[in-house]
Amino acid sequence: MPRDGEKGPYKAPKPDSPRAHQRKPLFRYALFLTLAVCGCAADLLTKHYIFEWRGMPQPDNVWWIVEDYFGIETALNPGALFGMGKGFGVVFAALSVAATAGVLGWIFIGRATRDLTLTIALGCVQGGILGNLYDRLGLWHPPGRPDVWRNEVRDWILFRWGEYTWPNFNIADSLLVCGAMLLLWHSFRNPEPPQEGK
Repeated sequence: MPRDGEKGPYKAPKPDSPRAHQRKPLFRYALFLTLAVCGCAADLLTKHYIFEWRGMPQPDNVWWIVEDYFGIETALNPGALFGMGKGFGVVFAALSVAATAGVLGWIFIGRATRDLTLTIALGCVQGGILGNLYDRLGLWHPPGRPDVWRNEVRDWILFRWGEYTWPNFNIADSLLVCGAMLLLWHSFRNPEPPQEGK
């Protein structure tokens, strides 16, 4: 027993204590921001260096990793997923900004950080939104042409199976798909929102 005025040995907070619940959201806010920032950075860096290396899209410019199945090929997407909505880049940019506001509201106001799966899913989604929004806002230029403004989304991952070629995509698209799949899985696994403190 410590005497009056002396501090006893440090005791870690129990899992159900208020201190433990305060630390969990802080960690999950950091996890969300890390996934969003690192995911966006990975997308933008890979697009930049691959377009510098392979150049703008042109015929027969595939660099195969697995011959005839998986490779790298630069492509530009003026629309949304699979090239749909060509000519509506401004609309998709506005939707991306709205989606960002929705995700941040869910995280910081709706307290989605109470759930680890939601935190990871929304971090992936946010990283993907930001990566493609950068392109849609025209914040990139063709290699060697800093005077040329482009607002198409840069894609470079190529999958092909026989005569079928999957539409080229990028890391941002992968993050969006993974985040959406996690959200779908979470909705089936947890039909009811977590209660306060869970």
